[in-house]
Parts: sequence; structure tokens; C-alpha cells
Amino acid sequence: MKRRDFIAVTGGAAASASLWPIAALAQQSGRMRRVGVLMLYAESDREGQLRAQAFREGLEASGWKVGTNLLIDFRWGVGDLEWIKSQIAGLMKFEPEVVLANSDQSAAAMQSASRSLPIVFIGSSDPVAEAFVQSLAHPGGNMTGFTVLEPSLGPKWIELLKEIAPRVRHIGVLFNPANSGSMLLSRAAAGGAKKLGVEVLAVPIFTPAEIEDAAGMLAKESDSGLILPPDPFIAGHRKLIVQLADRYRIPAIYALRSFVTEGGLISYGISIPELFRQAAGYVDRILRGDKPEDLPVQGPTKFELLINLKTSKDLGLEVPATMLARADEVIE
Repeated sequence: MKRRDFIAVTGGAAASASLWPIAALAQQSGRMRRVGVLMLYAESDREGQLRAQAFREGLEASGWKVGTNLLIDFRWGVGDLEWIKSQIAGLMKFEPEVVLANSDQSAAAMQSASRSLPIVFIGSSDPVAEAFVQSLAHPGGNMTGFTVLEPSLGPKWIELLKEIAPRVRHIGVLFNPANSGSMLLSRAAAGGAKKLGVEVLAVPIFTPAEIEDAAGMLAKESDSGLILPPDPFIAGHRKLIVQLADRYRIPAIYALRSFVTEGGLISYGISIPELFRQAAGYVDRILRGDKPEDLPVQGPTKFELLINLKTSKDLGLEVPATMLARADEVIE
């Protein structure tokens, strides 16, 4: 549970000529535009910093200069719903004109706090089911944003894990029950597993101890594998998860690239920093007068495959040449 980080430094990107009047107006009136960000990552977490950087870069590319005509109040940390509510209470004192909410949980809490303040969500699984919006094409309220739900990911994880580790027959999917998207992807993975003769066990996890218990359980089977769907709680414990997969020699596929850069075997999923960069475009439009109700919810468009060759060698796995050719990045 981390303190807030108040950002007020000069941005590096110059505003384009067409955007200078807005910057000049802000400077002449002395008015700073204000944006709040609920970032469910520890401030020291590189994954969270990459997302924050992409968001700032997106805003600067639209002509905003952080510290000159724009202030951003980041709220960093991982906690339960009451903790999130306490961060929102502090954020509201900042009087933001737009709030960026990372995850369904923070978006729902933000929606409860205000039905009028524009909210851009990132990482929503099903914004219609969550009642964030009336429809994807016509949100109709004070919320819009970017969904990460792509059902085809579940079967794709099974396919890729079997390709790199053909012996795998039992796969555990660790998911956060508070994340409806993780549950949906777990079911999608189970549906795709039957075609490949794989048994999938969905394992809900609430604590680091339960992550360890789940890994120990899977280790009892010599042909086990592991899938980790996208989730802030899971991402926050990625070092532990990668260490457990290494200790028990369990081939694992992750939704986020950060697992592979820290020693995980393989990842395939949505480029989350890219979503933050796109979200900056929506925040920019809202600051210029557009309403969330008129901005359609967007789905993921960029997917990436990463492979860690060192980890594959440590596990005694030979990565097929066809998979290497498809990879967006290979870590030696």
C-alpha cells in the first residue's frame, strides 16, 4: 500500500502548432488542467511505470506539457476495496477533470464516487455487464475506455503452451476471483483444451500463500503446466510466480510480457502500455470538450508474443523454429 505520487514535471514532447492556442490559453488564464490516475501497481513496479510513461507520452504527443498546462495525480499501490476508496477520496480533493481507472475494481469504485466526472477505464473485462456503459458503441454515461477481454486468448494460451512443451497434460489456470475477465478467460481456456487432450484446472487465488499452494499441487504431476491471465494482483506477485515455476520446473505461459522479462518462459497477450497510450487520446479529447458518452469503448488491437530462451533451456525445452519466427521478442 503505497503513497500517492504527484506528478508536476515538464514533459519532453513539444506541442504541435495546431495545439499551441490551447497551451497559450492555459498559461494566460493561469489554469492548469488536472487528470487523476488510479494505478493498481506499486510505485516501484516497472510494469506500472511503463504504463504511466506510455500515458504521459500519449498526452504529450497530443500537445499537453506536464507541469506547464497539465497536472497528473497518480495514486500508486495495491489494496482491497476500502483502500481503493480511500485513494479515491484523496484523489477527489485534487479536483481532476478526468480520471483514468486501471482495472474493473477501481473503475467500479470510481463510478460509485461520481456519476458525473468523466472516467476512462482500462482493463475492463465486460463494461456492459459491469454497468459501466450502456453499450460498447454508445456508452451513454460518464464512462468509456478500453476492454481487455479477448476470449480467443484462452485457447491460444493452451495451444502455445502445448507447442513449446508438448508433454503437458494438466494445466492449472491461476485467477483472481475478483476479476471477472480472468474467470471468463479460464473458462475459454478449458473449452479449448479438450481439442488438444489437455485437462484444465481453474484455481482461484486470494493470497501469495495460495499461489504457493497451487504451484506445489501442480508440481505433484510431472506433466503439469501453468497459465496466468492478466490481473493486477497476479502481476504484483509475478516474481514469486516465476520463482515457483522455476523451482518446480513447470512450463508456464503468461498474459503479460513483464513475466518473461523477469525469467518466465513465454507470454502472449495484449500490449497494456499501448492501451494506456490510446487512453491518453481519450483523455485529451475529453479535456477538449468531448463527452465520454460519445466515445465508443475500444477493444485490444495489439498482441505480442515473447519467449525466454534461457528459461526454455533450463526446462529442457526446445522452442520450435516456427514459434521463434512468430515471436515479437526473444530473450536470450
